[in-house]
Amino acid sequence: MNAVVSAKHLRKTYGKQVAVDGISFDIPSGRIVGLIGPNGSGKTTTLKAILGLTSYEGELSVLGLNPHTQRDALMEEICFIADVAILPSWLKVKDAVDFVEGVHSKFNRDKAQRFLAKTKLTPEMKVKSMSKGMVVQLHLALVMAIDAKLLVLDEPTLGLDILYRKQFYQDLLEDYFDQNKTIIITTHQVEEVEHILTDLLFIQNGKISLSASMEEVEQRFIEVAVSPMHVEQAQALHPIDQRSMFGKNVMLFDGVGADILQALGELRRPSIADLFVATMKGAK
Repeated sequence: MNAVVSAKHLRKTYGKQVAVDGISFDIPSGRIVGLIGPNGSGKTTTLKAILGLTSYEGELSVLGLNPHTQRDALMEEICFIADVAILPSWLKVKDAVDFVEGVHSKFNRDKAQRFLAKTKLTPEMKVKSMSKGMVVQLHLALVMAIDAKLLVLDEPTLGLDILYRKQFYQDLLEDYFDQNKTIIITTHQVEEVEHILTDLLFIQNGKISLSASMEEVEQRFIEVAVSPMHVEQAQALHPIDQRSMFGKNVMLFDGVGADILQALGELRRPSIADLFVATMKGAK
């Protein structure tokens, strides 16, 4: 399977500060990838490189193109939703739809109208009279109506209430995503995207600390609520993280078989949030 995004030894520095430190990864077609990292980890710089918004060292191919030198061609196949939706205050909803239809050949007006119909936005409403959440809704409706091969979402639901956030991700799966499209999502609300992700990329201090499919994650990582009598035995298996919860030691293991761990206590699958925290601790 050809990679939609392929990075080899990708590196970016700002003066003496290393933002991205020689990372390599591939993102195949038809995947929904969570690019997860704390503030200052390098994820925004990585996205900028993918979108052709910054120079870099190393090799980077996006849809078979060099994003830095072939950005105009690349933008015909990519949509980007930033964490801050900025639209002119005087702009009406109907004018925004007309504008995007006029400048982008792959914009689907009917699809945009279907997205807008799920909101309280009306054709004559101006941006200056909208709440922050409404501005985000308009922005999402416009961008998701473009038939792009790669959709990059950087905190796409920032400013939305929980009901619309859930609706957004449902629409993403039902009305946008298919095997010919690839989606990269960055978000601090990891628990809200866990059910749609196919792959994880954890980044910390400019380096990839975990790159795995969700199937691999389920096979590799097991969390155990260890019985008090088995704590020493469990620690001998070198958990990658442990914490105390309701009087029990909860330990996270990487690559230890369930058949070995089941004798130590109650097994469960770690959430992405718990796995992220544990991985970040190990990367410091």
